[in-house]
Amino acid sequence: MISRIDLRGEALPEGSALRDLLPRAEFDVEAALETVRPICEDVRHHGAAAVIDYGEKFDGVRVPGLRVPAEAITRALDELDPPVRAALEESIRRARLVHREQRRTTHTTQVVPGGTVTEKWIPVERVGLYVPGGRSVYPSSVVMNVVPAQEAGVEGVAIASPPQKEFGGLPHPTILAACALLGVDEVYAAGGAQAVAMFAYGTTNGADGADGEPGCAPVNLVTGPGNIYVAAAKRLLKGRIGIDAEAGPTEIAILADSTADPVHVAADLISQAEHDPMAASVLVTDSEELAAATEAELKTQVAASKHIDDRIAPALAGRQSAIVLVRDLADGLKVVDAYGAEHLEIQTRDAAAVADRVRNAGAIFVGPWAPVSLGDYCAGSNHVLPTGGCACHSSGLSVQSFLRGVHIVDYTRDALADVAHHVVTLAEAEDLPAHGAAVKARFGWKVPQK
Repeated sequence: MISRIDLRGEALPEGSALRDLLPRAEFDVEAALETVRPICEDVRHHGAAAVIDYGEKFDGVRVPGLRVPAEAITRALDELDPPVRAALEESIRRARLVHREQRRTTHTTQVVPGGTVTEKWIPVERVGLYVPGGRSVYPSSVVMNVVPAQEAGVEGVAIASPPQKEFGGLPHPTILAACALLGVDEVYAAGGAQAVAMFAYGTTNGADGADGEPGCAPVNLVTGPGNIYVAAAKRLLKGRIGIDAEAGPTEIAILADSTADPVHVAADLISQAEHDPMAASVLVTDSEELAAATEAELKTQVAASKHIDDRIAPALAGRQSAIVLVRDLADGLKVVDAYGAEHLEIQTRDAAAVADRVRNAGAIFVGPWAPVSLGDYCAGSNHVLPTGGCACHSSGLSVQSFLRGVHIVDYTRDALADVAHHVVTLAEAEDLPAHGAAVKARFGWKVPQK
């Protein structure tokens, strides 16, 4: 059901040599570029009509217009199951508590008397937030994308989610209800690479539907997870738009010792495998007994699960999932740092102290009472996180993702005069004399000397 990798022999290799020993899903975004390139070009030149055509081709339904009517969003909230509404409201409340604290403030540094540099944080003007469809419904992704954007002060928020045939071409009603709870009324029934292209180029070159409603205006930034074609479109269009990351298959790593409960460990591995047959579930442990007990628990719990044949079983059996045996906890930390998991659980003695030693992870879940599922919905943290080892250099989605730091330089004549000779010297050292001349011109071409 799940393979083993035994690293208890000689000393662990370093860097990429260690990473190459660890399980990882194949996710060739570069190969997908050639598939999405003509789609994006088609949307660029034909706007809404192309997006609608691709929706019919890939999602099996032809929508009359891309923009979801306001009454459909309102109706989705009115018809939402009350317990689901209550859970979404609590998820939103907790996410706001955490993300509100992330907003940076303007700070001014006096470099010298009369010379200051101010760092001002300005929100992105308009963002496009992608919410995937397909095998599952992700209203939680609406929360995780919208809340940090709103807390950052973004004025224009648009959401795209694939049209669903069973709902008449609208995105899933639970997604629409989440939009309503968050006050987002600009929602498009568009998925895949064509949705990313719609955000990048806009569809203002044509009407969105039969009623002549205006199209989608271009955005500055696109965030949110999606399949390999969404990731490829982000890569292709990066530069025209900003992106958060190229999200790959979801993954969990659990660093555990003999104190961990195999029932919990198995349940958490299965919870990620439930997403997709390419999802990665990895246990790193120095306990042979825990490994064996977890294998037994997986067999029992998988048999009682829902999405066995199409998701869980192939995900656990895939090359991306494994139980990794290590000599000790120190080696376990080296392994999880090399792996750089999207979600990392620490189920060990002194879990908080161990978690403090981790360098690379999208999010860290400490102890037996903080499963990844909590972070997916109601911890207050964000679940849009780096995958594929990108946690070694990238962060998850936050308020900071939607802010730009701008330096404001304000110097008086005397403050410039005080440093002018250094500026001229460095300009001439770089063979850029016009740079120095721009300073000299302000002092009658004679630079004050110190």
